Amino acid sequence: MEWIRSLKLAINYMEKHLLENISADEVADAVFMSSFYFQKGFKIMTGYAVGEYIRYRRLYMAALDIISSNEKVIDLAYKYGYDTPESFTKAFSRFHGVSPKQIKGDAKRIKTFLPLKINVSVKGGNDMDYVIEKMEAMKVIGYERKFLYETAYHEIPKFWSEFSYNCMNGKNNEQVQNVIGEFGICIEDNSKQKEFLYMIAGTYNGSSVPEGMKIFEIPALEWAKFKCTGPMPGALQSVNTKIFKEWLPGNPDYEIATGMNIEWYSNGDCSSSDYESEIWIPVKKKQ
Repeated sequence: MEWIRSLKLAINYMEKHLLENISADEVADAVFMSSFYFQKGFKIMTGYAVGEYIRYRRLYMAALDIISSNEKVIDLAYKYGYDTPESFTKAFSRFHGVSPKQIKGDAKRIKTFLPLKINVSVKGGNDMDYVIEKMEAMKVIGYERKFLYETAYHEIPKFWSEFSYNCMNGKNNEQVQNVIGEFGICIEDNSKQKEFLYMIAGTYNGSSVPEGMKIFEIPALEWAKFKCTGPMPGALQSVNTKIFKEWLPGNPDYEIATGMNIEWYSNGDCSSSDYESEIWIPVKKKQ
């Protein structure tokens, strides 16, 4: 249950430091987790990105301050981490649906956002269809783009649509069309706390690298490979959620090894009910 315990500790940490300039990296460090998997798991478990959670909690607390005190908007803006009263008012109005001035004296108009409670069921974790497999290092080639943790769930499908459109319209040469698209790879970007790298990739065969493409070497690792059957993206997202809600919390033998995961896609109609894909998670034996 270390995974769930760490998420609960992370929420407690954020609550204690809500008025400080804390980052997702800092929270992950405080609970001894990889920032990449902490942010990914937090989003899956709660439905919120880490930055969203902190921002929403602050805006809720700011609303309580408005109705219970005579603090000025400019003071509240600085108190809750905004550079200007205007940026605070804009964020406040977007979240609560009314401005700070309008909400004064009317608590019914506050949008409630209380500290999250993490609950999980581990009973189905051992029933998931997966294998543990050691793989040698391999090189992949593909298109790389950076994504924000907060918006990745919406933006990555657009990246795939753009890639598919270019293939269908001949903007990618034949070699690229034949190679790229087997893998979708999420890679921790240690230089960017709010972003990670994502590649639409395929196995590199040693040929010249077309303009706009990059090569990435996946190290030799042990992988937990989870099978997904069904139309995309629903089938893959469902299994991904079960990994974080069931398999990781209840697994007595394995833990995540590094900040990376791979989506494998088969050939065929990805909207078909029997379409096959996989999620690969790098793992290591618990000490």
